[in-house]
Amino acid sequence: MDVSLKYLGQSNFQQHGDSATVSWAPNLARDPVAFDAALKQPLRFREAMSALHDVVISDLRHKPRDKSDYEAWKQQQRARDAAAYQAAREVASQEILAKAGVDVPRDLVQRHNKLVREYWSARMAYNRYLLAHNRDLWRLLMPCDPVITVADDVVFFECFSADESSYGCLTVDREDGFSASASTQNGTTNVDYSWDLYNQFQGLRSYRETRCQVDPEGFDVKTTGQADYREEKIDLPDGWLRGFMQIQGAMSLPMRKVSLSREAVYNVLTFLKRNKAKKSPRALRFELLPGKAPRLVLEPWEQVIESHGTVYDGPPTEPIRIWGRQRLLVLSRLLPLAEGFDVYLLGTGFPTFWVARLGEMRLTLGLSGWTQSDWTRAAAIDLLAPPASPTENQLDEIATILQKNGQLSLKHISLKSRTDDAVAAAALNHLANSGQVIRDLHDGVYRWRQVMPRALGEAELGPEHPELSGSRSLRMTVASVVEVPRVGRLVSGSCQGTQTEMLLDGDGLIRRGKCGCTYYRKFGIKQGPCRHMLALRKDVLNPDPSGATADMKSWFGKLSFN
Repeated sequence: MDVSLKYLGQSNFQQHGDSATVSWAPNLARDPVAFDAALKQPLRFREAMSALHDVVISDLRHKPRDKSDYEAWKQQQRARDAAAYQAAREVASQEILAKAGVDVPRDLVQRHNKLVREYWSARMAYNRYLLAHNRDLWRLLMPCDPVITVADDVVFFECFSADESSYGCLTVDREDGFSASASTQNGTTNVDYSWDLYNQFQGLRSYRETRCQVDPEGFDVKTTGQADYREEKIDLPDGWLRGFMQIQGAMSLPMRKVSLSREAVYNVLTFLKRNKAKKSPRALRFELLPGKAPRLVLEPWEQVIESHGTVYDGPPTEPIRIWGRQRLLVLSRLLPLAEGFDVYLLGTGFPTFWVARLGEMRLTLGLSGWTQSDWTRAAAIDLLAPPASPTENQLDEIATILQKNGQLSLKHISLKSRTDDAVAAAALNHLANSGQVIRDLHDGVYRWRQVMPRALGEAELGPEHPELSGSRSLRMTVASVVEVPRVGRLVSGSCQGTQTEMLLDGDGLIRRGKCGCTYYRKFGIKQGPCRHMLALRKDVLNPDPSGATADMKSWFGKLSFN
């Protein structure tokens, strides 16, 4: 998806004697947004914005060894060989051009998809190289500009990580976090953000008054011919947008809330910093008993960390395991300022949300089920989707109500729309997946916020992988689950005569497998597991998924943990 960004000038940090101003350059391609007020706690804002920056540049995917010198030598060899084939290529080109009007090849779609995959593979490899060797150029090519929303009661900044697995949102109360705003216009826009601005942010001090300004000047002047006017076009990958929307949709669902002390989070981060797991499982396990202090267990060491001073008051639950725990290290900078942390859990392998309470500010860190958040690993979140879609009239009505009021709780949305909570929750989940609504976990309200100028659909997000969508309708019969020491579990099952086997490692990932279906015979697992493996994995990891029921009220009742 191509996204157009238009800026007049650049965001900057200016010092004026005993005062300073952080001036954000808004995206002129969107509706005007304005805000201008002094920060009451500049140090907290500095540390929280720096943590948000760490989320943006976070990329914990596997990075192959640097073979640039070897590749340069191979390029020289290919250049010598290319000269020998130049004439042949020219002859072939002339023959192709002479075949105007021939029928479209039958494999045109397959060839197109293959080239698209090669393009994104090369682009992501180049992205990793730039991140390591030229961060200024990397910043120009990657979607790093945060989204800022000015509402009646809060101002919040949002971002999504480069590896498509971490989401960050910094929320600042307007009354407690800012002085009175000299110029305010509510709305959502992108703001220009650069490495230089991040470095200048480190100069914020408590003894110097600092104003936070979303400059509306660019909306009121003629930008054509301006020396500092610039337009940027960013080609967002479908996976980036789909991952962003999946985390937004997950945030709109009811979750278990677990409060953790600052000391408990410090102990978790310190242990992860000093120790590296060399074998699976590598999960962070939550053991929750009503009325007891939450227990966090770091695998594979079975290191137990108790959150003294907090009590879990939710319903009884089985141990919940989450992966990708190294991403939590972005919270390290907030530990001296945090009053405590709230963790919101959907279940094993599902996204989690860590809310750092910073007085008048909150930083929400959303993590996908796995760091490598591709379609085979992100499949679990789709199990929580509503079993039926609300009608278009219900969606339009709830969207209009929320847009008019700005923010409302689920109960108030249900009352104003004259629907029950289940239908309202399903509608809000749909609006969140299309980028129009965000849930404020701390305040317990839904806010109207359009992350893009229009609602996102399949045209922008891209279609689901057919094997993933096909796995939802399958009901596998699990034949056996055999524990294999130091390897994982060997699982076998069947569906309508199709026999399936696979090896799940300690982290719940499919390492090997075989199936009798056509997809497996054609591709193996090189292009991802088949629908039978995905369905079998779903039944093993989540034997009674909440999304399996066909009744919307039953779906909502099973998800309403609190």
